[in-house]
Amino acid sequence: MEDLKKKLQEEIAALEYELRNELPKEILKARAHGDLSENAEYHAAKERQSFVDARLAQLKGRLREFSMVDLTKIPRDRVGLGSKVVLLDLNKDQKLTYKLVTSEEADAAKGLISTSSPIGRGLIGKQVGDEVRIPIPGGVREVEILELTTIHDQA
Repeated sequence: MEDLKKKLQEEIAALEYELRNELPKEILKARAHGDLSENAEYHAAKERQSFVDARLAQLKGRLREFSMVDLTKIPRDRVGLGSKVVLLDLNKDQKLTYKLVTSEEADAAKGLISTSSPIGRGLIGKQVGDEVRIPIPGGVREVEILELTTIHDQA
């Protein structure tokens, strides 16, 4: 969680620098070319400025949300944010290991799934031994939770 906060803070700092230092220079330089109605550099710089502004607002909002996450409210015996889960895919008789993370950290190829993904939502609140039917885009995945390590056990 701290790594993610640091990553967000670094991106915010870089975007704020671009917004306050680089983009104003680009806009001034583009204005010097004359007629703004047909000035591609000017329009590109203004468009980038709008994008950076919107992205900054989004990142600051996510950072505020993470600051309010109360780790004491994450259960110690059920799947939640930060949990590492070993599952048995009952259809394929195959073991799967996932870690439930925020959407920013998600990387399915590395076994990092978002708590807001279909599988993540299906696992939240479940315990070892539970059999879970998870609706996924290709149908329904049936899994049994074999092992659970919560965020509290990993500290």
